[in-house]
Amino acid sequence: ARWGNPPSYGCKMSGVALVTGGSQGIGLGIALALKSAGFEVALAALPGAAAPKGMPFFAADLADVAGAGALVTQVEADCGPISCLVCNAGVPARVRGDLLDLTPENFDFTLGVNLRGTFFLAQEVARRMLTRTGGPYRSMIFVTSVSAEMVSVERGEYCISKAGASMMAKLFAARLAGQVGVFELRPGIIATPMTAGVQGKYDAKIAEGLVPAGRWGTPEDVGRVVVPMATGAMDFATGAVVPVDGGLSIPRL
Repeated sequence: ARWGNPPSYGCKMSGVALVTGGSQGIGLGIALALKSAGFEVALAALPGAAAPKGMPFFAADLADVAGAGALVTQVEADCGPISCLVCNAGVPARVRGDLLDLTPENFDFTLGVNLRGTFFLAQEVARRMLTRTGGPYRSMIFVTSVSAEMVSVERGEYCISKAGASMMAKLFAARLAGQVGVFELRPGIIATPMTAGVQGKYDAKIAEGLVPAGRWGTPEDVGRVVVPMATGAMDFATGAVVPVDGGLSIPRL
C-alpha cells in the first residue's frame, strides 16, 4: 500500500533486476520498489537467508568470486537476461575498535565481500549486458555508504571498502557509458537489522541534530531513489553519486 501505483518516468519500465543482499533491509526496500515499477526481481543473498514471497531467491556468497558466473547463469536461465544489477550486499566491520588493532583477517573479510566480491559479480554481469542489443534499458547501481567519505575510525576496513566501491562505480560508469547506466547511492543512517544494535546511539545523535532531516532513513527512502536510475530516466547522469542520508553528509560548521 505504501508504494501504490508506480510513477511514469516516460521510459520502458521492464526487465530483470538482480538485487544482492535483497532479503532484508535496504536490499529488500530496493527490490520492492523495482517490483512496483514493473521489474521481474531476483534476489541473491547468503544461503539460509529468509526468502521474501513472490521473488525468486538465489543463494550466493559474494566472497566466493569463482561462483559469480554460475550465479548469473542461473538467474538468467530462470528469469531472463539481467537488465538491472543492484550491488547492495555488504558486511560491516567484524569488530568495532581501535584502528591500530585491526587484524588482516578482519580487513580481508570486509573487503572480500564489499569490494572484491562486488567487483567480480559486476564484471560478470557487465560482460553479458554488452553482448546484447535492444531490450530494456540496462543499469548497474552500486550501494555504497556515506562512509565512502565520512570517517569512522572504529571501523576503518568498512570505510576503506566503501571508498573503494565508490571508485569501482566510477570505473564501470566510464567503461560502460552509452551502453549501461551506472550510478552510486550513498545511504546514511538507515533503519535496518544491521543498524538495530546501535539504535540507541543514533537516536541520541539524531536528536542532537546529526541528521538535518531529523529522522532515521528507511529502506523505502532508498528504493524510491533507485527506480529512476534503473528505468533510464537518469540515463545522461551516468556516473552520478547520490546521497540518501537526510543531509547527513552536507559539510556544516
